[in-house]
Amino acid sequence: MTFHRYGLEIGPFDLFGFTIHPIFHWYGLIIVTGIFAAAWLAAWMAQRDKKDPDHVWNGLVWVVVLAVILARAWHVLFPSISAVEAGRTTRWYLSHFFDLRDGPLIIWNGGLSIFGGVLGGALGVLIYARKKRLDVLSWIDIAAVVVPLGQAIGRWGNYVNEELYGKPTDLPWGIRVSNPPPPYTPATRFHPLFLYESLWSLATLGVLLWLWLRWRDKLKHGDFVLMYMVAYGVGRYLLEFLRLEVTLAGGINVSQAVSAGMAALGLMALAWRHRDALCERLRARRAPN
Repeated sequence: MTFHRYGLEIGPFDLFGFTIHPIFHWYGLIIVTGIFAAAWLAAWMAQRDKKDPDHVWNGLVWVVVLAVILARAWHVLFPSISAVEAGRTTRWYLSHFFDLRDGPLIIWNGGLSIFGGVLGGALGVLIYARKKRLDVLSWIDIAAVVVPLGQAIGRWGNYVNEELYGKPTDLPWGIRVSNPPPPYTPATRFHPLFLYESLWSLATLGVLLWLWLRWRDKLKHGDFVLMYMVAYGVGRYLLEFLRLEVTLAGGINVSQAVSAGMAALGLMALAWRHRDALCERLRARRAPN
């Protein structure tokens, strides 16, 4: 057994005349850890809400498979600037579909989009809940609460792969990367965006879980999905200002545009769903004492 920066190598083994060196990449192991931690929390929440927690584990395959597929598809269709600079454009990915070294099927070297992953996971919950005739919105609410836990853990996979770092900084917690983009050198320190997003995700988890435990009976099913959209959208929008990669005019990149749209949509939907209560509060404030 050998420990490397990017993984754990076991062996070598002889199999049918071939020598193999199985490598378990830290990136994949961290992602799996995040998935199971989120699933465990979802099962606990389901049991607390008098639901069958086995549905969490039975539906996990749907959620994980579709999350990984759409997370990779999003990256392939909307590759980052660093990927494009390395020659990994959408056209390159599609023309190297069966490349077993860097092609779109190889996910352990990085290149999984949060946006695609969330969409795929939500689709998995929807399909499983419909198949089992469950209350779709209440289960998606549980998923929305636990997703930040998976994100908080999974972002450390970006650290292992030396991804998701920001602009140069002199702050003491700045990180170095072995192969920074020009004109930077390995001595340059960068903002650890993966850490910032991990901490933001933990804060989002804390707020959403507290609200779910105390106020879920007074809120509408689906509200937690919208609150997640607002929280993650705002956090990601702000953090993107520290990114080196800019893809649109005006200093706004693709992820930032999607984040802003997601947060705005979630906020407007929440306001619309609770418009009666908001109007009642406004009337109460304007009423004479």
